[in-house]
Amino acid sequence: MTAQTQQTARPAAQQQGSHHFVLTLQKPHGGGFISATFANTFTPRPGDTRADIYEVLFEQVTRANPELAKANVMFFSLEPNGL
Repeated sequence: MTAQTQQTARPAAQQQGSHHFVLTLQKPHGGGFISATFANTFTPRPGDTRADIYEVLFEQVTRANPELAKANVMFFSLEPNGL
């Protein structure tokens, strides 16, 4: 008697970035303020500095959300994504 094994294909796990960031922006709008917080993972290129990543993330977020162009940064955190 022979045993048969069945292999099931799993979807590839989505790769997480090596760092986790949180970026909060605020800008005057009308009679008040508009503010938003963004969080995700990010993998820097070799040689990137914390300042490089800050500039890239700020540019990406404000390009995707033009209402936040020239917003003030209220909070920025960039930490390794491991536990």
